[in-house]
Amino acid sequence: MTSTASHQSILDKPFVLDLFAGPGGLDVAGRVLDIPSLGIEWDRSACLTRYAAGLDTLHADVSAVRRDAFESLPPEINVLAGGPPCQTYSVAGHGSGRNALDEVKKYIERLMKGDSDQAIDEDLKTFSDDPRTAMVLEPLRYAIQATRSPNRDRRPYDVIVLEQVPAVEALWHHYAKVLKEIGLPDGTKYEVVVDVLDTETYGVPQTRSRAVLIARREGLGEPSLPRATHLPYVAKEWNRRSDQATGQVLQPPLDDDIAAEIEEGRKTGKEAEEAPQHWRSMGEVLAEPVGTHPGRVTPFLVRSNYGSSGNPGRRGVRSHQQPATTVTGRISRFVVFQHLDENIVYEGARFSMNEAGMLQSFPPDYPWSGTARAQQVGNAVPPLFGAHLLSAALGIAAPAPEVLREPWQPATEEKRAKLRSHGCGATDDCTARCPVPEDQTPPRSSARPRKNKKMSAQ
Repeated sequence: MTSTASHQSILDKPFVLDLFAGPGGLDVAGRVLDIPSLGIEWDRSACLTRYAAGLDTLHADVSAVRRDAFESLPPEINVLAGGPPCQTYSVAGHGSGRNALDEVKKYIERLMKGDSDQAIDEDLKTFSDDPRTAMVLEPLRYAIQATRSPNRDRRPYDVIVLEQVPAVEALWHHYAKVLKEIGLPDGTKYEVVVDVLDTETYGVPQTRSRAVLIARREGLGEPSLPRATHLPYVAKEWNRRSDQATGQVLQPPLDDDIAAEIEEGRKTGKEAEEAPQHWRSMGEVLAEPVGTHPGRVTPFLVRSNYGSSGNPGRRGVRSHQQPATTVTGRISRFVVFQHLDENIVYEGARFSMNEAGMLQSFPPDYPWSGTARAQQVGNAVPPLFGAHLLSAALGIAAPAPEVLREPWQPATEEKRAKLRSHGCGATDDCTARCPVPEDQTPPRSSARPRKNKKMSAQ
């Protein structure tokens, strides 16, 4: 599976280390860009999905690898990427991470000054009531560890790409400040850009906002954010009833900056190439059969029980002609209504994991495995969004929109066994070096599908 991207990378041979790799969002992005990657993931089920998808994986705790096995990582890795756990920073969580932002910034400064790992680890034991809060420090700790390696073939990472929920933007700005002004303990400095981006503006059929950081080592050029390829979804400009009445997709007014870009494009003859497209809808992605996906009958409505990045305008009921609300671990609870007739709608089949993955921009037939599959889908980086981030970070052409529309070819049993042997230590099971499942598996969704329930259209 390849993209139309022309490899003119700022690096001769990019190789990504994906921390908190999940079921493979960034690694799938790397695959379509022909960039090798190695993911570190602690959840057993997510690792099973990765093995089935043919992705190189270490079933391990990110912190443990840094402390005990860093030198076993391939020295040619030159791109550090990842999305630390977001639960304590997310608006859906209990907020311990959001409440500790100032304290986390102090730890960032201590790390940059060269405080010992032992001292940092000892203080972190009493830092938060949830250990996941401190995980946001791990990318920085990996960057520092790379400068301390005795292996002469290992050097500071050339590129760093991070993403998290919008509440972490303040920390990414602090990352940027210290990486640019102070530098790592060995003196390595970076040029950095930070912002909050909306995934629907990159062709993902879902409204999801993410705080991103892209850094390049000094001398590799100024980094830039990926250029939006699609228009933003503006909830207040959408009228669901008129949409159902006319059967047409409503076009929201253009943002002033986007409109100016289009006008400039007309003057230079580049409008066909650069004008942003309309955002992609659920129906556009799910209506047609592809692979084992039979296609979903339209029209349909989806009722979410979850908001989107704290923005009330992005939740509630949406039609097939709109993007999905933020796909989370509760995607299996989203209620789908079909057969609109005389103001009565009937509850239909809820989204399959294949469909949920497609709403995240995973390829059809991605081999979701293990348990807590809805949680895997919801926690993942949307691959199409990840591909845009990596493209911008490395200076290569953005992926073609259709690269993730082909069904994914799962790994052979032989390949799967080989990957698991490397990642877990055995071809068919976890070993003592793997994280303990009881402590590491995320909670399962308890949602149960309901059948043939009627409700009045609203």
